[in-house]
Amino acid sequence: MPPKPAHPPLTPPLKWAGGKRWLVPQLRQLHDLVQPPRLVEPFCGGLSVALGLQPSQALLNDLNPHLINFYQQLRSGLTPSLKYRYQENLFYHYRDRFNQLIDNQKSQTPEAAELFYYLNRSGFNGLCRFNRSGHFNVPFGRYSNINYRQDWSPFQNLLKTWQFTCQDFATLPLQPTDFIYADPPYDVEFTQYSPTPFSWEDQVRLVNSLANHPGPVILSNQLTDRIHDLYQNAGYQLYPLNAPRRISCTGDRSPAREVLAIRNLDPEYTNRCGLRKHAQSSTSTRRLSD
Repeated sequence: MPPKPAHPPLTPPLKWAGGKRWLVPQLRQLHDLVQPPRLVEPFCGGLSVALGLQPSQALLNDLNPHLINFYQQLRSGLTPSLKYRYQENLFYHYRDRFNQLIDNQKSQTPEAAELFYYLNRSGFNGLCRFNRSGHFNVPFGRYSNINYRQDWSPFQNLLKTWQFTCQDFATLPLQPTDFIYADPPYDVEFTQYSPTPFSWEDQVRLVNSLANHPGPVILSNQLTDRIHDLYQNAGYQLYPLNAPRRISCTGDRSPAREVLAIRNLDPEYTNRCGLRKHAQSSTSTRRLSD
């Protein structure tokens, strides 16, 4: 049987577009069956996968420096000092202060981490968006009420053995046995979750880079025609999925068609967790959804 998590379950502290909490049960089965020494996420995002799997060792990376600062401050023992109230005037005051810290090169501080948390929880649809000047520009949200976390201590123990980095995925110091789960920005028009957008060329570079890794690799993405072709041509086994939309620019929560692309895992493992490989070579997502 898979080992029980060493820590009690923790809900991801942030709202994050494309979060994968719904995928954690299947990923946990794959992760626990191969017993990897370290989980690596080149795009850790809202941290739902790492918090769900609770590995003893993890290398968690993201291109968003404000996100990584928040996690690093959690690991160091972040203590709330700001007043968290769901008020429009307070939101824009805190947003101005956060952008001021960015301008003054003080965005890697406990204050910036607290502000980032508040803006994330209070902003529209949980979006994380920056303008060309690098300023956070998400407007005030539309909620009836928000429960803000006041005690961060449960995260400190779990995160103390995890490494957080903010760098290009190609420069991550990988080990041959690392279990890699990569959830890059979707292949859709809106990809600016960090100050630096993620292009199609980055999608190609990611897939080709991870294809050289000798250990287990799992990629997830929205199932578009060119994503299907890119992953299949790079030698990945494709597993189409119906996924819920949690957060989007428009608030649309209709089902989304996604794909898991897997390398270096015995098909027996994927069968055990209910995944069924797509055997066709069609380039049409219309056929994939039949």
